[in-house]
Amino acid sequence: MDSAPAEDFYEVYWHGEAIGDGGDLQEALACYVLVKPDDGDWAVACAEAGADPHLERHASFEAFLDNEDALETIAVTARMIEAAVAQAPPAASS
Repeated sequence: MDSAPAEDFYEVYWHGEAIGDGGDLQEALACYVLVKPDDGDWAVACAEAGADPHLERHASFEAFLDNEDALETIAVTARMIEAAVAQAPPAASS
């Protein structure tokens, strides 16, 4: 009996820090809403020195928990963030 293949797991980075994660690419990219620039200009925010928005793709959540190396690093563009944030559900207000 074959088991289902493991699902990818993504860790989200901004300015060298992990800011979130997701079980799929869209969910991971939506984490950038946490660091949305006040003026909404993602192009400027992404171009800022040290921003380096990227994702690390792991084979699975379990691989991530086991500290296995990422399968790849995915550079994230302002356009990718804008599209994901626009599709994300509104954040709950405090």
